Amino acid sequence: MANRIMLNQTSYHGSGAIEEIANEAKAHGFQKAFVCSDPDLIKFKVASKVTDILDREHLAYQIYSDIKANPTIQNVQHGVQAFKDSGADYIIAIGGGSSMDTAKAIGVIIANPEFEDVRSLEGVAPTKNPCVPIIAVPTTAGTAAEVTINYVITDVEKKRKFVCVDPHDMPIIAIVDPDMMSSMPKGLTASTGMDALTHAIEGYTTKAAWEMTDMFHLKAIEIISRSLRGAVANTKEGREGMALGQYVAGMGFSNVGLGIAHSMAHTLGAVYDTPHGVACAMMLPIVMEYNAECTGEKYREIARAMGVQGVDNMSQEEYRKAAVEAVRKLSADVGIPDKLEAIKEEDLPFLAESAFADACRPGNPKDTNVEDLKDLFRKLM
Repeated sequence: MANRIMLNQTSYHGSGAIEEIANEAKAHGFQKAFVCSDPDLIKFKVASKVTDILDREHLAYQIYSDIKANPTIQNVQHGVQAFKDSGADYIIAIGGGSSMDTAKAIGVIIANPEFEDVRSLEGVAPTKNPCVPIIAVPTTAGTAAEVTINYVITDVEKKRKFVCVDPHDMPIIAIVDPDMMSSMPKGLTASTGMDALTHAIEGYTTKAAWEMTDMFHLKAIEIISRSLRGAVANTKEGREGMALGQYVAGMGFSNVGLGIAHSMAHTLGAVYDTPHGVACAMMLPIVMEYNAECTGEKYREIARAMGVQGVDNMSQEEYRKAAVEAVRKLSADVGIPDKLEAIKEEDLPFLAESAFADACRPGNPKDTNVEDLKDLFRKLM
């Protein structure tokens, strides 16, 4: 089987990159933007950094902000109707994973209306048409949704998140400007950064990993490990490093998948509304310990990329432990908790079954089962 790599048509990186939005809109002949951004980004005038450019260049747009932190089926359906009413012909998604995931689902359904129930998009849906063109502008350094073929929607009625994997949802243009991330509060910087590290480590160890994605993931682990503490302290170097590191991780995992740290994090988010990055950070070292026996020498390279000294002189058991401990230390240093008090013993069967059904689970390097997943969730209690 051939390995496939899919990336944006174009991406811009660095301070001031948002200025390219107007140039790209004009070059593509777009007439009106449907601007997807969450209410807080509009309230605190983060989205206006983009809309001010559109105003200055006399480019028409309409804002859609009915977006939740864990976007729901209803958010998407409202957005589809709003897009139809707007007369727009392209989307500008400004925000973290929530804004971009909502934009992707809207764009896919507009181009493939037979999936308007939203639930039918779960997994690898047989859509036929590329979504409405999207220009993605991340304001968090974590999800990498601007360069992935994935998005996640919450089914409130069934208390679950479902993952959609569709090459047709890829934004045509990514604008990765660290200045758009400078107003992120410390907690959000920490959690989204740990989400990015989870992407890189899971992508590196997933069953489908290969040389090209290994290259992306190891570099991402290195950049994130040296940048996240600084980003949380709001240093320029830290912000710039995380903007790049999370994108590089996305270049990899979008093409090879993830594992059960994400399956379990999706479940925690759906049931307890746990922020996704926090859930990933709590699960990652637990899952790394569980997967260690199936990872060959990869934990040695993870430890090396995270700055652990002397890994070549360590035994396999030592470098595997060192990799896990490096992850735990980084997570603790940026203020992520390691326990989730909301979990109760009676919740475990539902949590484990939901995680087992998640689309990320088959990529895990170690085959798992519901009982194992219960035990892993139990370690958070």
